[in-house]
Amino acid sequence: MEKTFKTLDEQVSILIKKGLIISDINYTKDVLLRENYFFLMGYRHLFFKSEKDREFIPGTTFDELYSVFNFDRRIRNILFKNILIVENNAKSIFSYQLSKNYGYREKDYINPRNFTKEASRRRQVNDLLKKMQRQIRINGGQHSATMHYLSNYGYLPLWIAVKVLSFGIVSELFTILKQEDQQAIAQIYGIPIDDLIQYFPILANYRNLCAHEDILFDHKSQRIIQDTKYHNYLNIPKMDGEYIYGKDDLFALIIILKRILRDENFHQLIQEISYEMDILSGKLKTITIDKVMDMMGFPSNYKNILRTDL
Repeated sequence: MEKTFKTLDEQVSILIKKGLIISDINYTKDVLLRENYFFLMGYRHLFFKSEKDREFIPGTTFDELYSVFNFDRRIRNILFKNILIVENNAKSIFSYQLSKNYGYREKDYINPRNFTKEASRRRQVNDLLKKMQRQIRINGGQHSATMHYLSNYGYLPLWIAVKVLSFGIVSELFTILKQEDQQAIAQIYGIPIDDLIQYFPILANYRNLCAHEDILFDHKSQRIIQDTKYHNYLNIPKMDGEYIYGKDDLFALIIILKRILRDENFHQLIQEISYEMDILSGKLKTITIDKVMDMMGFPSNYKNILRTDL
């Protein structure tokens, strides 16, 4: 069925017909205009009677729907600033390791000989290095730090070049490093190589999702993280032998950040998320915060992950 343009009045009318209570028509129209009906409706399924009966639970208000939208935005902003910390740390650690071992000029560090010798990865290595060169060439001329180095020294050391590389490129870079370089980096994090190979693309995916204001709370990543001691400690329930939370959901991201961030950063992150949970809980009438947490993959005792002695 073809989707056609709907005026603000028509959008409001559709919502009312589906059982949503709207007390202030003009305010609702302004929100729909500014936030986009399509994106706001990404949260409607929380308030449906059922997926089959796609009408709102009796008593559901537009303010409730909008409160979840704003909650997701605030959680997204909290996670985004912490993922940026991880991104900056990774770029600094990677550039230090590669510069120390292979040199600080482009011809030194962007050299296929510095990376895995596996024949099956040769094409990936060459493709990724070309992407790095392209990003440095295109983005380098638009950043003050890179322009300063290029104009004053005529070359771009990796610890400056990483500033203009995407987190996606950097996360893939880890997969093509020699094992000894991977091991050195893994020791800094105190996390096994295989886990970091799994974590970095998930972090890069969430970074882009946050940057583009996509729906976050019920996002499922394509990769499933390995079981950790946190799953066991929190007594997360299992279904068919698999943990139901913290595998490919938002709580999986929380577990990754627990392992990668400094304790003080992670403690602040959980405090901020807990605060937003409390605020949203007070605004919900037809559903409970438990339903939202379930969609996020958060166990009810999620704050226990703050235990620093785990």
